[in-house]
Amino acid sequence: MKVETPRDLALRVLNDLSRKPGFSASALDNLFSARPHLEERDRAFISQLVQGSIRWRARLDWTIRQTSDVSLKKISPPVLNLLRLALYQILFLDRVPESAAVNEAVKQSKKGQPPYVVSFVNAVLRNVCRNKTQISFPDRGKTPVDCLSACYSYPEWLVRKWIREWGIDFAEALLEAQNRIPALTVRSNPLKIHRDDLIRRLEDESGIGGKATPYSPQGVHLTDFRGRVDQSKTFQGGLFQVQDEAAQLTSILLSPGAGETVLDLCAGYGGKTTHLAELMGDQGKVIALDRNRTRLVSLATNAARLGIRSAVAVVADASTNLSSLFGVRFDRIVVDAPCSGLGVISKHPDGKWNKKEDDIPRLAQLQKAILISGCSLLRTGGTLLYVTCTLSREENEEVVEACLAGNEEMVLVDLRDRAPLWARDLIDDRGFLRTFPHLHGMDGFFGALLRKK
Repeated sequence: MKVETPRDLALRVLNDLSRKPGFSASALDNLFSARPHLEERDRAFISQLVQGSIRWRARLDWTIRQTSDVSLKKISPPVLNLLRLALYQILFLDRVPESAAVNEAVKQSKKGQPPYVVSFVNAVLRNVCRNKTQISFPDRGKTPVDCLSACYSYPEWLVRKWIREWGIDFAEALLEAQNRIPALTVRSNPLKIHRDDLIRRLEDESGIGGKATPYSPQGVHLTDFRGRVDQSKTFQGGLFQVQDEAAQLTSILLSPGAGETVLDLCAGYGGKTTHLAELMGDQGKVIALDRNRTRLVSLATNAARLGIRSAVAVVADASTNLSSLFGVRFDRIVVDAPCSGLGVISKHPDGKWNKKEDDIPRLAQLQKAILISGCSLLRTGGTLLYVTCTLSREENEEVVEACLAGNEEMVLVDLRDRAPLWARDLIDDRGFLRTFPHLHGMDGFFGALLRKK
């Protein structure tokens, strides 16, 4: 039986994603679940190869165009993925010798390709090795969209959009920041441990370095982390939850109180649900609503690990009229609507390629429906936080403005008057939460707080 190398397995994932587009994180999870005996080092290398090849896909393709006489459209997807995989190693991985990347790619091509393809792969890769310092890119001054798209590896429509909305310098800094591999950030569980004590426990028990986040009072950046976080004793004991700092801020801004009844619409795997319960001292009720039953099963398991009893899962579609489902009105509601995810590309590089420009208006309509549904469930005097992990105005300010225009009961709360002092520089001049990866070192999030009169 042929033994598949880590490079073979990485190529398998890329080819599967070419046939059936999805998210590489899920594809990698499926691969590792089917091969539980893979060494941790091999898992890490496979993940790096897959994520890196996806993250830098446009730049890798630009390089192929510069060094090959064959049009990209004429190269079959398996061969194109093979070239991307090898080029990523050659251009971005200092610890992999160029000769090893070329030789392994040639070996891979021999396993299923005719001799002329093997020669083509070898020629392209050796040409890149000889001339990689001479590869030219479009002129930034003359064709800025083409330049930034090729250099930073983003679809042209997104580069054009960000230049139009933010200006070229801001857009370039944002593109560069979202290509960085983010540090793992976790949220300490105050029901079980103080953040400072968690940092000490991580170091003492697992040798994991931790640093307090600059904004969230519960956040910890894990420095030089290797391996699987869910294997640590501190995680299994429910002392922390993996969650980016920007996502942590949203629950804090909603500021739920002990004994309140809170609704988390579109709860997903429950990062915000469990955080809301922690902030309430696990006293009261947090209803986690999502239409995906599998996610809610994971949410319940996670809540039990964290020692949370106040969370209750409900399977339902948040975009429908939910008034008949609940016999109460809620003190606080968080609406974390499905969005284009343009603020979390550093964690999900697939999002660059899986989202299209015409997805944005379609998502905005869905977000408006969910927000209107949420408003109908809020009690008089209650507050609702609308939040997304995207940067497009159509999914953020325009959704909020449409909701306010069609509902006289709802008013906008200026977060500058509500946010803790340490979060004030994250609030814009209209009172919205705005975080940017290149400015704040966290995911790109938007948040708007509404109150029912």
